[in-house]
Amino acid sequence: MKIGFVQFDIKWEDSQANLERLDELIRSEDNADLIVLPEMFNTGFSMDPSRIAQKEDGPAVSWMCSVSGELEKTLMGTIAIEENGKFYNRCYIVKDGVIAGKYDKRNLFTMAGEEKVYERGRDQFIFELNGWKIKPLICYDLRFPVWCHNKEEADLMIFMANWPAARVTHWSALLKARAIENQAYVIGVNRVGVDGNGKEHNGYSSVISPMGEIVIEEINTEGYFIETLDKNNISEFRGMFNVLKEAGI
Repeated sequence: MKIGFVQFDIKWEDSQANLERLDELIRSEDNADLIVLPEMFNTGFSMDPSRIAQKEDGPAVSWMCSVSGELEKTLMGTIAIEENGKFYNRCYIVKDGVIAGKYDKRNLFTMAGEEKVYERGRDQFIFELNGWKIKPLICYDLRFPVWCHNKEEADLMIFMANWPAARVTHWSALLKARAIENQAYVIGVNRVGVDGNGKEHNGYSSVISPMGEIVIEEINTEGYFIETLDKNNISEFRGMFNVLKEAGI
């Protein structure tokens, strides 16, 4: 399966400008089955949801549906969403122009006060694409191995993030750890540039093999990157050394 991910400098709280930039980047290549966007790809990691949140039928989700339908691809990324008077950091999976699934961020980033303005997600979500079982997760979720724990239900775990450069060594180490302990491919998609709070981001968007090896790692580069994943690597590794069945969890 071919995975495309976008690493770019998100313009602070400017949804329209970010959608236009993403449109330009995504259309530069057209051979990925799944296109992954960073956390809060249309606004940046803003703690002002009353200002930036949209409804599900708003411009950002509508853009995802339009692009997905036109290109006949699956898109995923997170958006600040308002629903019934509450706000969520919500991942949408859009396939062939239709919403195919949602995941609300479970572990909210207390250092930024995220838990004070966004509702905590309760459920995990797994979707299938081209024979792959895929689990979406969001940024701070990466630090919680029990929440990420794989009982062989996922072949691929995808973390969408706004992870600052100051802690990027943690990001790189934890992506590898999640891949090794869960015997699955792991993808981390991050942003670059400085956000509205002055936090610098240097990307390090990565694809990690089930053995914990770096397949691709993009540092400080803005662009749309495509990598092909081989599912045989998962079955071969688990067949040789299946930690998941021995975990007892």
